[in-house]
Amino acid sequence: MATMDSVTVDAAAAAMEMPRLGDGTVNLMELGRALLEQIVNEVMRAMAEAAAEDAGTSRNGYRDRRLNTCVGPLELRIPKLRAGTFFPQDPLERYSRTDKAMAAAVAEMYAGGLSTRKVEAVAKRLGVDSLSKDQVSRICRALDAAVEDLNGRGFGELGEFPYLWLDATYVKCRDAGHVASTAVVTAIDCDARGMRHVPGFDVVDTESYEGWLGFLRGLRERGARGVRLVVSDAHGGLAGAVGEVFQGAAWQRCVVHLIRDCCAAARSREKRARVAKLLSPVFRAKDALVVRAAYHKAAEMIAAFCPAAADVLEEAEPDALAYLDFPASHWKRLRTNNVQERTNREIKRRSRVVQVFPSRASLMRLVGAVMADVDESWQQSRYFSEAKMDELWRLEEARAAASPAAPTREELGAADAEADKIIAAAEVAMEREAA
Repeated sequence: MATMDSVTVDAAAAAMEMPRLGDGTVNLMELGRALLEQIVNEVMRAMAEAAAEDAGTSRNGYRDRRLNTCVGPLELRIPKLRAGTFFPQDPLERYSRTDKAMAAAVAEMYAGGLSTRKVEAVAKRLGVDSLSKDQVSRICRALDAAVEDLNGRGFGELGEFPYLWLDATYVKCRDAGHVASTAVVTAIDCDARGMRHVPGFDVVDTESYEGWLGFLRGLRERGARGVRLVVSDAHGGLAGAVGEVFQGAAWQRCVVHLIRDCCAAARSREKRARVAKLLSPVFRAKDALVVRAAYHKAAEMIAAFCPAAADVLEEAEPDALAYLDFPASHWKRLRTNNVQERTNREIKRRSRVVQVFPSRASLMRLVGAVMADVDESWQQSRYFSEAKMDELWRLEEARAAASPAAPTREELGAADAEADKIIAAAEVAMEREAA
């Protein structure tokens, strides 16, 4: 009984010494920090005694060192030997003042869009009050290895990439001593299994043929092959670069951006609304002949009140309707660049916190972290099912075996009639809105 009473008294005394918050409850974070500090110091002491015994010497005092951790700063006492040197390699890393867990947490916060100043504030809430913005920036450079791995990996084992989406988003970055809008180019592909990947990203001049040519050549050199269709907006020089690097691949001009370009050519709000109403249902048709017929009828109607928009449609027709040469079940995801738009929104969301990137390297680091997260999440599901990808292979086999038959007069007439219905329905919708 006396022993039990002694244990009870010791426990009560220990409870009284526990760190507490202002309301009297136990401060678990500080308790964990204190226990971890005590354990690490005890481990280092035991390691030093073993090292001293092996070297035939003895311990000779301590040197103090502070280590930032996720539970707060630890005040460590690293033992010294009277002869020779000793450093506890397992508990600590040389020259590091922040443990790997904290470094990973800070890097993740930065990749999540927090500025270095905000990361410092979060670190303080974790109990680390000596983590400077410079230290945060150095820690964030640990992301560079993952970014370089993503942007430099080969694709030989993945086989062919039938579809490739390209786009650019613009953020502020300091370059050559001044802040300028900088284009970040990203590529997304779909492999033969229907899985999406991020084959690459870079900072290039999106209005330059040379810029796109260098970026696409980099993808090809790392194993991107078998591209049948490239989907993008009408960036300057892109179509020519695609034709040179991926010979035989078609270029699909994003129809959403095409409609926006046509609306931009209209001079009034009323005309812009009418252009959009006429064009939008055209690309939702389920038959290729109907789409082509409706496209021509919409262009003719638009020419009557906005010739500039009609000129855009006439020039863009081969590229705007390139998706019709692929399986109909793929059209919805091939005629637009929506997969890229969603990814760009994620980059924008995180880059807005930073506002102005201090260098191209910092910009690439954050974009790379975002794209690495996106790439990893895509490996959980297919973008096109196995059955849908089989439709592409069967279509190619059928075309290789025989040339596609020309549509009959009856088929053309039926498509023309269906196109008239689409345009008429669009006109009725416009009249109802006007009323």
